[in-house]
Amino acid sequence: MQKRKLGKGGLEVSVIGFGCMGLNFGYGPGVDKRSAVALIRSAFDLGVTFFDTAEAYGPFTNEEMVGEALAPMRDQVVIATKFGFKNGDSAAGMDSRPQRIRKVADASLKRLRTDRIDLFYQHRVDPDVPMEEVAGTVKDLVSAGKVRHFGLSEAGAQSIRRAHAVQPVTAVQSEYSLWWREPETEVLPTCQELGIGFVPFSPLGKGFLTGKIDEKTLFAKDDFRNIVPRFSPEARKANQALVDLLGSIAATKRATPAQIALAWLLAQKPWIVPIPGTTKLERLRENVGAAAIALGPDDLRQVHAALAHIKVQGDRYPPSLAARAGR
Repeated sequence: MQKRKLGKGGLEVSVIGFGCMGLNFGYGPGVDKRSAVALIRSAFDLGVTFFDTAEAYGPFTNEEMVGEALAPMRDQVVIATKFGFKNGDSAAGMDSRPQRIRKVADASLKRLRTDRIDLFYQHRVDPDVPMEEVAGTVKDLVSAGKVRHFGLSEAGAQSIRRAHAVQPVTAVQSEYSLWWREPETEVLPTCQELGIGFVPFSPLGKGFLTGKIDEKTLFAKDDFRNIVPRFSPEARKANQALVDLLGSIAATKRATPAQIALAWLLAQKPWIVPIPGTTKLERLRENVGAAAIALGPDDLRQVHAALAHIKVQGDRYPPSLAARAGR
C-alpha cells in the first residue's frame, strides 16, 4: 500500500489506517478478542501500518487487543492511542492533568506491549488544564522516549496553535467525511499552515456512507448511534440522497460507495489519512481497496456540484458530546 507522512517529524503511515474502537466499543457488542486480533493482523497483511486505539475504548481492553495483535510486527507498524478522560472513562469527563497523562502513558505502554507510543493524542481538549501544560507534559514524555509524536483529537484551531507552539503537533484527528465537512472551515487550513497531518475518524459517516444502513436499520442496544440525531430514522431517510450520489459515482468506477467516500478524502490533501473501522474481513478488504481508486478533478467537481444540492439532516452529536468538540 502507498504511504503518506503525517506532520514534519517523519511519521510515515499507510494511506488507509485502521480505527480499532468498534472492535469492542461504541457500536454494540463488537467481536471476541480472538477475532479482533485476527482482523488486526489481516489488516497488516493487507498493507495497513497505522492502527488507532485509546485507553477509553473498553475501557482499556481495546489497547490490550491491539497490543497482542501487533506484538509480532511491532517495529513495522505505527500505533496511536489517547489520554484525556477521568480514569479512562469517556462518560466521566475530561482529565488531562500532567500527572494523569504520565500515568496513562505508562499504563498504555504495558497494555500495548511496547516501549514507545508512536502517536499520543489528547482525546478531547480539557478546559480545566491549559494546553501549554498538556503539550509540555507530552514533550517531556517525548524526551523520555516513551512517546514519539503528539496529536490532538477534535481540537479547535486555537488549541492546535497553542499546543504546537510548545510541542510540535504531528496529527490532528477529527470526524471528517462527505457528510461532516466542518474541518474545512478552520482546522484543515490551520493544519496546512503548520505542517500538521490530519486523520479523519468516522470517514464513512459511522457506517451510513456504505449504503448498508437505511431508516429501517435497527442498532444494538448499546450502539452509540442510538443517541446520535443524525441517525434518527427521519434523518437517515433524508440523508439517503448522499448515499445515492456515492452509488452513482461508484458505478462508473467499478467501486463501492464506501470506497468512493474514502477516495474522496484521500483526494482532498496529500497529508490526510482516514482510519475506517470494521469488524468484518470483507469490509476491511473493501476499505483497503479504496487506496487504489483515484478521483480526478472532473470527478471531484461532480461530487461538489451534487453536494451543493444536498443538505445533510441531523446533528452529528447529542448536545452533551457536541460541547466537547472543537475547543
